[in-house]
Amino acid sequence: MRVRTLAALLLAGGLALTACGKEGTPGDTGGSTAAFEVAKDVKIEGSPTFDKIKARGALVVGVKEDQPFLGYKDPTTGQYSGFDIEIAKLVAAKLGYPADKIQFRTIQSAAREQALINGDVDYYVGTYTINAARKEKVSFAGPYLVAGQDLLVKKADSAITSKDTLKGKKVCSVTGSTPIKRIKDEKLTEPENIVEFQGYSQCVTKLLDGEVDAVTTDDAILKGYAAQEPEKLKVVGKLFSTEPYGIGLAKDDKVLRDKVNDTLQAALDDGTWLKIYDSTLGKSGAKSEKPALERY
Repeated sequence: MRVRTLAALLLAGGLALTACGKEGTPGDTGGSTAAFEVAKDVKIEGSPTFDKIKARGALVVGVKEDQPFLGYKDPTTGQYSGFDIEIAKLVAAKLGYPADKIQFRTIQSAAREQALINGDVDYYVGTYTINAARKEKVSFAGPYLVAGQDLLVKKADSAITSKDTLKGKKVCSVTGSTPIKRIKDEKLTEPENIVEFQGYSQCVTKLLDGEVDAVTTDDAILKGYAAQEPEKLKVVGKLFSTEPYGIGLAKDDKVLRDKVNDTLQAALDDGTWLKIYDSTLGKSGAKSEKPALERY
């Protein structure tokens, strides 16, 4: 039986350079790029987070673990892979730390802000949508990728064609996520028909088993699920949001945020971003455009 996991596809807005997706194989989880060149003698004056990193001698980075091609942890090897993981490694390298000095820590959506506030992680890279409410608690570098909310349904389902056809349907998403909040705020289905879990893979299992009618999150995530089960699942294909993914940071650490933004901009400009994309998200058959950073 094919493993019910998540791949990824990106629909991004921004600059005009486009990456062509490459078809992957079922079960592929996203690969990785070659090791990034590690910067020497990095100094970031005025960053309390960087001071902690230096004292510790290593990085702690928050990620997801159930999103192949984005953030996926191999259950056999314990190794992480995907676009988000490679972006996290790139940032680490520019801060002066190789991949073997990174401790990846899985943090679920509902706990991301608190993990950053508490200092449990130095930064967070995991399909983390930048929005005003979150910026009251944490800060963001990026976006390094832009997606949009969509719906995953069974292949034979002809009743659900957009967000406007969800009334009376059971809809599943992740607790603490932007998509579940939108379903509730816009009252797209009845409260008793909203199903929440800690991970999207749980929602997809419920969909395949017929216990829910749709899974909703960003298309960058859902199209990968459909690619893993092409005879059983499909993405509706009508986006109803814009989801800019940012790197989550402590709210008041502007010095580190500027450094991370500089790193992302350089990667966008010199082809590194494209290389990362093609070796991870691009394997799902995706096409994407480079995002434009939103500094503040």
